[in-house]
Amino acid sequence: MPAPKPDQSIDATGLRCPMPVLRTQKALRGMANGQTLEVHATDPASKTDMPAFCSEAGHKLVSISEDDGLLVYRIRKGP
Repeated sequence: MPAPKPDQSIDATGLRCPMPVLRTQKALRGMANGQTLEVHATDPASKTDMPAFCSEAGHKLVSISEDDGLLVYRIRKGP
C-alpha cells in the first residue's frame, strides 16, 4: 500500500548543508500542525542533519528512504 500523498513537497536536490534543513524549516513554518512535508535531497550530510533538526524542533520524522543517491524524508509538523 503506497504512503499517503504529502500535504506539501520541496526539492532540495543539489543543495549542500545547511540548505536542505533551512528549506525544510521554511516550508514547515507555513504548514499547519500535523501536516506532512516530503523533502527530496541529495546531500549525504542530510542523513544526520534532518533527524537532528526534527528532534530539536519538535517535528516527527515519519520516514527516510534512499534510492540511487536520492534521499526522501517524510516529516510531520509538530507544535
